[in-house]
Amino acid sequence: MEMEAPGFWDNPDISNQKMKELKNLKDIVETIEGLERQYEDIETLIEMGYEEEDAQLAADIRMELDEFIATYEEIRMNTLLSEEYDADNAILKLNAGAGGTESCDWCSMLYRMYTRWAEKKGFSVEVLDYLDGDEAGIKSVTFQVNGTNAYGYLKSEKGVHRLVRISPFNAQGKRQTSFVSLDVMPDIEEDVDVEINDDDLRIDTYRSSGAGGQHINKTSSAIRITHIPTGIVVQCQNERSQFQNKDKAMQMLKAKLYMLQKEANAEKLSDIRGEVKEIGWGNQIRSYVMQPYTLVKDHRTNAETGNVEAVLDGDLDPFINAYLKWINVKEPSEN
Repeated sequence: MEMEAPGFWDNPDISNQKMKELKNLKDIVETIEGLERQYEDIETLIEMGYEEEDAQLAADIRMELDEFIATYEEIRMNTLLSEEYDADNAILKLNAGAGGTESCDWCSMLYRMYTRWAEKKGFSVEVLDYLDGDEAGIKSVTFQVNGTNAYGYLKSEKGVHRLVRISPFNAQGKRQTSFVSLDVMPDIEEDVDVEINDDDLRIDTYRSSGAGGQHINKTSSAIRITHIPTGIVVQCQNERSQFQNKDKAMQMLKAKLYMLQKEANAEKLSDIRGEVKEIGWGNQIRSYVMQPYTLVKDHRTNAETGNVEAVLDGDLDPFINAYLKWINVKEPSEN
């Protein structure tokens, strides 16, 4: 009996990264083929509508057309995700800035916004590090968004986010402005070739905090690693053991150092990691105004909407798409 030759997908010489790229290309081809079939179906419906003069068919055609346009636009946006790390998962870190308890509450609102966006995309979210606010909200949270092109989409979000509203924590009911910074990095899965001197590291252990995990606040399993020469700090408390947390933190540190090494030019580095700016006035990339009017405005692309609630509920695609168009038009003129 002849043994079946091993399939292409079973080839052990193909790296996980290549497998991911191939699967992504296969999914794109399947989506395009689906669009072709849907286009033909819409044409058939239009012909039937003319013949039968059925008003209900017009509503069906409109629904099919809206779905077709949405899928087409998503594919078109994917063509703009061509940078080296765009297909990777994304690691996000939110830090509350100026504004005290109000900023901690704003940090928790942004965390909810990104998790809701990820859910709508079919992505998964994994919390890596979490620090509660003193009275309410979140002081800082590091989390990973897993899904194809997660970093490509979310790199648009790095920077300072500004909230203007009547604060529920202000006894006088006055309008208050708060700031939260977001750092976004790709999760580079392969073991990158980066030399790290043990003498350059400060490794601290601490008790985990926040929701999740049976070991929370019972053991000092959380890990914080500081790379002294660069000042880079990475933290992880999500895994079940101190060793697993250390491995994940070292992976994050290697990824950051690899990118610093690869992009020695500071201007190029800012395109990947985002410029480190003070979390306060004048540095925001986007403003979310809830009083005296409602408006979310991106200060780089000028994309805006009056539906603040929808944005805070995860409707970020208009801003992400505007950024991808803006950066792809902007870059050629700068080179």
